[in-house]
Amino acid sequence: MLQFITHHTERYDEVSAAEAVLRGGCRWIQLRMKDAPSQAVVEAGRAIGDMCRKAGATFILDDRADLVDELQADGVHLGKNDMPVEQARGLLGDDRIIGATANTFDDIRRAAAAGADYIGLGPFRFTTTKRNLSPVIGIDGYRSIMERCRQEGIRLPIVAIGGIVARDIEAIMSTGIDGIALSGALLQAADTTEETQKIISIINRYKQ
Repeated sequence: MLQFITHHTERYDEVSAAEAVLRGGCRWIQLRMKDAPSQAVVEAGRAIGDMCRKAGATFILDDRADLVDELQADGVHLGKNDMPVEQARGLLGDDRIIGATANTFDDIRRAAAAGADYIGLGPFRFTTTKRNLSPVIGIDGYRSIMERCRQEGIRLPIVAIGGIVARDIEAIMSTGIDGIALSGALLQAADTTEETQKIISIINRYKQ
């Protein structure tokens, strides 16, 4: 599974970036517009939501559980400083997807107990797209955390995130991770659509 997280760059705004990766076969878009006014999120979300529905892609909002219904999003992704998973579940009901950010196994265990549907585990390495970065995990960290999940019977999909580039993906997927979340690696590529296709082909080699 490849998840794309939007990020505004000189080349792309959120909508054109989503369009480029959807063309490349990505079928999971997270609209992330930290600190943007609600109206800007709504405008981008309407356009991206329409594109996702036409492509059969999952459309997730970062943080903004309050806008999920208005934008007909499939769910929300919650950072460690965002709304608690339990509160979002109460607001959105059982039919929406709720993802949670984790940096440790204990974070995963708490999110699983709270009812999260998937985990974004990171950061893999330092990344400039996030402020207040948690300690980096690295390959050994992913391997250790995934082993703890297996031992304790936690079967939530776990997606690696944070500073990942194409050359990292084989090693990360070999740890048992279920998917990869990318932003800069796709947006900074010479051809974003082509890079999306390439990365999906690498991930697909590890599908069970």
